[in-house]
Amino acid sequence: MPRLLVVAIVLAGVLAGAAAAQFFLRTKGAPPDLEQAVLFSETRVLPGFALIDQAGHPFGPEQLRGHWTLLFFGFVNCPDVCPTTLATLAAVRESLADLPDAERPTVTLVSVDPGRDTPAVLAHYVAHFDPSFSGITGSAEEINGLASAFGVAVIIGPAAADGSYAVDHSAAIFLVDPEGRIAALFGTPHEAGTIARDFRRIAAAR
Repeated sequence: MPRLLVVAIVLAGVLAGAAAAQFFLRTKGAPPDLEQAVLFSETRVLPGFALIDQAGHPFGPEQLRGHWTLLFFGFVNCPDVCPTTLATLAAVRESLADLPDAERPTVTLVSVDPGRDTPAVLAHYVAHFDPSFSGITGSAEEINGLASAFGVAVIIGPAAADGSYAVDHSAAIFLVDPEGRIAALFGTPHEAGTIARDFRRIAAAR
């Protein structure tokens, strides 16, 4: 499949997911004036899922409750988008260091390459960007179900002779609120200052 077509399919998946989320998600009160984030108009509780984090501990919907989360779908062997996005998210957390720790968003990377991204591999990878980051993985079925809930398209290409393969996925960053609901989406390009400012406005309006 031509790469441009793959990108178009991934983008269509993101837009479809955003449109679906607009139907389900609800913002309390008047929406804040945002620079980039798409704030969904109705809340949507995520479905149940059973994954594991980089320490091998269970990770389900309950791990996304009680705090804000910036969530991104990616994988360790990603050559450019994923490391750039995670570096940006590390800068976002740094720029929010004036907030109490309980009010700063956590960051979670959901691997879309469970065949290669074991907990040990994820532990080494996410710690490179910020020791507080979580990396989660699990069965392809569980990951695909979670990706679908976020409206994220994932396409795994055929394996080459050396066993390597490409993975195409959405580059969107999602904001999950303390109730475990998808609150907003940050499209590309990602800029740490913009994300941090929009986060402050969204959190203040809740």
